[in-house]
Amino acid sequence: MTLERSPALDETSLVDLVDRLIDGGVVVGGDIVLSLAGVDLVYLGLRLVLAPAHRVSLPGSGKQP
Repeated sequence: MTLERSPALDETSLVDLVDRLIDGGVVVGGDIVLSLAGVDLVYLGLRLVLAPAHRVSLPGSGKQP
């Protein structure tokens, strides 16, 4: 039994993968809660949006990408 590798997978670099992700737009989110003795003291919510500048429209501008 032999395994054949797809040529498309061999030619794709990390830069190409990141470029494809950003071109379509990516949202990354996370939450951090610091607590002491079961009492939540600090909550930090993080949201990161990665998208190409030519596809982003500003709120209230009325323009759609």
